[in-house]
Amino acid sequence: MLVRRIRANPRPWLPSSTRRLPWQLRLRAHSTTSPLGFPQTPTHISSLAALKPDLDRLAPRIDINADQVEILDGPKEFFERLKSKIRRAKRRIYLSTLYIGKTENELISTIRDALLHNGSELKVSILTDALRGTREAPDPSCASLLASLVEEFPDRVEVRMYHTPNLTGLRKALIPKRINEGWGLQHIKLYGIDDEVILSGANLSNDYFTNRQDRYHVFSSKRVTDYFARIHDAVCSISFFLRPRNNPSKFSLEWPTSNPASNPLEAPNRYIEAATSLLLPFVRPASSPSPATKSTSVYPVLCHPPTINTELPAFTALLAQRIRSYTFTAGYFNPHPTVTSSLLAASSLPNSAPGSILTASPYANGFFGSKGISGLLPAAYTHLSLRFLQAARGENIQLREWQRGIVGQQDGWTYHAKGLWVTLPADLRRETASSTSNHSSSDLSTGFDGRDSSVPAGPSVTLIGSSNYTARSYGLDLEVGAMVVTKDEGLMRKLKREEELLMSHTNLIREEDLEAKERKAGWRVQVAMWLVKVLGGAL
Repeated sequence: MLVRRIRANPRPWLPSSTRRLPWQLRLRAHSTTSPLGFPQTPTHISSLAALKPDLDRLAPRIDINADQVEILDGPKEFFERLKSKIRRAKRRIYLSTLYIGKTENELISTIRDALLHNGSELKVSILTDALRGTREAPDPSCASLLASLVEEFPDRVEVRMYHTPNLTGLRKALIPKRINEGWGLQHIKLYGIDDEVILSGANLSNDYFTNRQDRYHVFSSKRVTDYFARIHDAVCSISFFLRPRNNPSKFSLEWPTSNPASNPLEAPNRYIEAATSLLLPFVRPASSPSPATKSTSVYPVLCHPPTINTELPAFTALLAQRIRSYTFTAGYFNPHPTVTSSLLAASSLPNSAPGSILTASPYANGFFGSKGISGLLPAAYTHLSLRFLQAARGENIQLREWQRGIVGQQDGWTYHAKGLWVTLPADLRRETASSTSNHSSSDLSTGFDGRDSSVPAGPSVTLIGSSNYTARSYGLDLEVGAMVVTKDEGLMRKLKREEELLMSHTNLIREEDLEAKERKAGWRVQVAMWLVKVLGGAL
């Protein structure tokens, strides 16, 4: 979880048109004096009606029906649903993930069976990260596992591995494989089959299928699936090609001459410029967006450092509205400073919206019990949680730690969920509903089903995807997500249930809990954090 320190200014070698980052676009509802175009303290005149035009200027919008969104509860359901969809695939399977576990033979067998029995039209495209996917080589690895599939179906299976342009030359040679992912990753998680796609934060390995809690939203929409397929294909086109080989590693990574970008290991600056040009169209909103015609809107967000980030301004714009409450979760609690500022501001006067922060207990942290410096990370995150609580004194915010058993012990789970849920006041939901429908005022006051709508059915907005909302997410990693905005009470209830299921395994944490002797970060942790900072990194 180490990252390079990120320079505040865009890189000077990029053309001026690229240096005007999309995420620096100033949102109309916010003061032009706010830094980097981010919103200032929220006011009561803000509303979701103001947010949606801002989002329409920031990202493309895809309108869908609420019943086209399904929310899965846990890892076992996620794995079973993924396999079920793969078994029925007829045209395409695309999987974007950090890595596939080197022993995930069941998943590979499921894909193989689909290729054998579902017709020759079925094609498979898999995108992983090159550093994480080859870490164990020449021992068995994600790359060697996937190479066997390519070898059997050379014309129907393509595997690409993205390599960060930030780790090259002497630095790449010197930094140990165990921590080199800290210089940038392909962190996108998209699992598309035919005309459905699952957005998640989960990777494809045994713990994510059994006892590692994440989030999983299934979109049964061809438009949504096609959109994310185009992003997947674009990133594949600027990634290394995996070929099976008769060598100790069982594979090689090659840079096709047909790729629209230079090899990132040979010309990183030119690579970033070409990748930016390739990905910018995906965050370009419609020039004249039409009014929303359905109950639910999906706003895809993308992060390609150092030039593209539409997630962070969407996050801040949302929390700058007048809201009823919010819940924010991140398994690794080290939010970007702008994220922290937005969370604190949303729970400050004049809004004072109740905020709940969910994060992993040290006993649910994937690094708990690890050897070496990574074993210090749970205590480091505790230290960062304490800093947040100190900054939140007097604000309407609570911090809760998620725990389900103890990592490494029987029935012990880890926590990897990340995202944001926002519940709006009833008047704002009525305002939003009236902007896209012709219901009478009496309908709006009672709800479309005749029920009193003064109490929200649940969150109206959620943010889901691969991002951990850290400096690393926004400064080094490729990330994709979606902000889902709905006025449908059925989907709002589903979001509330998802929120409550995660909350059910949490305990309230106070400053004194984190300052207790058994929780307080020792000198080794604080020295390690200082060294990381001195060496240009961050957790």
